[in-house]
Amino acid sequence: MQTRVCRLYGQDDLRIETENAPAPAHDEVLIRVGAGGVCGSDMHYYFEGGIGQIRVREPIILGHEAAGTIVALGPDVTGLAIEQKVAINPSHPCGTCSYCKKNLQQHCLNMKFFGSAMPMPHIQGAFRDLVNVRQGQCFAISNQTDIGHAACAEPLAVCLHAVARAGDLSGKKVLITGAGPIGSLCAAAAKRAGASEIVVTDLQDFALNVAQQMGATSTINIANAADDLKAYEQDKGLFDVCLECSAAPAALRSAISVLRPQGILVQVGVAGEIPVPFNPLVAKEITITGTFRFHAEFADAVRLIDRGDINVTPIITQTYPLETAQEAFDVARDRSKSVKVQLSFAN
Repeated sequence: MQTRVCRLYGQDDLRIETENAPAPAHDEVLIRVGAGGVCGSDMHYYFEGGIGQIRVREPIILGHEAAGTIVALGPDVTGLAIEQKVAINPSHPCGTCSYCKKNLQQHCLNMKFFGSAMPMPHIQGAFRDLVNVRQGQCFAISNQTDIGHAACAEPLAVCLHAVARAGDLSGKKVLITGAGPIGSLCAAAAKRAGASEIVVTDLQDFALNVAQQMGATSTINIANAADDLKAYEQDKGLFDVCLECSAAPAALRSAISVLRPQGILVQVGVAGEIPVPFNPLVAKEITITGTFRFHAEFADAVRLIDRGDINVTPIITQTYPLETAQEAFDVARDRSKSVKVQLSFAN
């Protein structure tokens, strides 16, 4: 069967090509992709040729946020059926390394994560009409669930894991810095976790409006109303938790200023080296913790979307056909008018 693929050859060199999709073997499932979300990592690969020290060293099919419909089953597949709609988990840990055995699969030493240039050879991604996926990476959704919504399960899983790293949020005051797709989905996850106040900051009103629809109790445009955040600095800080999603040095500094003593800072955004003001961090006994990908949270994310418990409609701001992928990437980079841009595939 013929499939189009969205393949990156290097910085600013994205091509739509056609090749044969092999029949599924063993426990593989052949999926006709319906929607795929453009992630920040995809944009770093395209516009910069890599992410920090990770460089694109050979042609790579991008995409790790995807959902579609099963069209063929490998001989060893059980529990799935042709024409069934599924969300695709791009994470495939080995299950046998020391971290997998400790239930820390997101740190698998032999991870195969869709669309990743970290290992060599690169792990090919899901921006294609047809893709073979291991059975364990397929999570069934109801026929009524929008395929584009299901493709948001991966970023939502990232946010569920980030929120879990902050501990119990019941009744807590939460600051979220950065209102991109992850920031907005973190607002939804924090609301779901019982946060009493969720303040989201950003430089773009467009993104902040989306964050408000996703669960923010209030928003602050730092570009023109930075003083509104300063009000939270009183009494050594009023926020219990900050989910820092921007990776901007200014956002990190302001987060430390408004966190209460012994507050928790979860660093979600990634952007290379970031200067950290350690004096106030130490003086206020702030806990700073990282968060990386997800594991069990993917199934949780699929359930929340499939049941309508979290409505991801507001974050999907544009959808482009695969053949206009370059335009989709350009729009995705313009944060004044987009949050989550998705590609639509032939069905």
